[in-house]
Amino acid sequence: MALTVALQMDPIETINFDGDTTFMLGLEALRRGHDLYHYQPSDLSLTPEGAVAWMRPMGLQRVRDDHYRLGPKERVPLREMDVVLLRQDPPFDMAYITSTHLLEHAGPRTLVSNDPVQVRNAPEKLFITRFPDLMPPSLVSSSVDEIRAFREEHGDIVIKPLYGFGGLGVFRVRPDDENLGALLELHALRGREPLVIQKYLPAVREGDKRIILVEGEPRGAVLRVPQRGEARANMHVGGRPVKTTLTARDREVCEAVGPELRARGLTLVGIDMIGDHLTEINVTCPTGIQEIDRLDGVTLERDVWDAIETRLTTLRAGAA
Repeated sequence: MALTVALQMDPIETINFDGDTTFMLGLEALRRGHDLYHYQPSDLSLTPEGAVAWMRPMGLQRVRDDHYRLGPKERVPLREMDVVLLRQDPPFDMAYITSTHLLEHAGPRTLVSNDPVQVRNAPEKLFITRFPDLMPPSLVSSSVDEIRAFREEHGDIVIKPLYGFGGLGVFRVRPDDENLGALLELHALRGREPLVIQKYLPAVREGDKRIILVEGEPRGAVLRVPQRGEARANMHVGGRPVKTTLTARDREVCEAVGPELRARGLTLVGIDMIGDHLTEINVTCPTGIQEIDRLDGVTLERDVWDAIETRLTTLRAGAA
């Protein structure tokens, strides 16, 4: 059965054609005969009739510099959509959080994926703290005293913005680095949110492994290897994708977090592993599908859509 599918995402003209996961999800929706629509978070409103969005019919094709077609804007209640994919990039700020509240009013027969309530309740660098035995020594704090004590204990550390993404604003601070105070002052000027401080893991030089989970099950992985002289492996800052496999430890971690993801309606998730440690659980707009598809000769977007369609069937059965 053809479905009506809305993508709540960033401007389609700005996406990374070679790496965008949302693009692949859209292509697969069209391949299945679904009708595709595009809108941005700023097009979403909550009205007396529920959530509505000014959206445009969209066509996609894998042709560089000619990868999309958009029809005229129309005002559509989200209850008329079968599926809404929550796929805009972070930052996970108040605008992002507000959009998750509005999406709760999409309608009882409209599936929003990932579940907006659980996206809101599972910030990527905080959700991981539910699994302390899997992660490296970590601190979430605004206290300069706590941060200095943490560095005193662990020496080599990494400082991350709590709601950052793509490796932006991430710093490695060595034991003898004299810039810690200035760095904390700089972050304090940017906002009031605490920072995440983790023990530096030398294994990042060998790569940061992104594992894609669909309904809590690992479906593929890619190793992101940092550039020479760079402590960050994110592909946003030049990390190089390399073919990899899942280790016994990777599978152990997936088995630990998978049931929680599935129970929360977090259908598509990307977890990050450095060596034997879980470092992030990405639920807002996880990427990596294009790289895994190319390296492993698979089509993970099909797995994602199989899961979405199954969830929709379950939702409709429960609402009947």
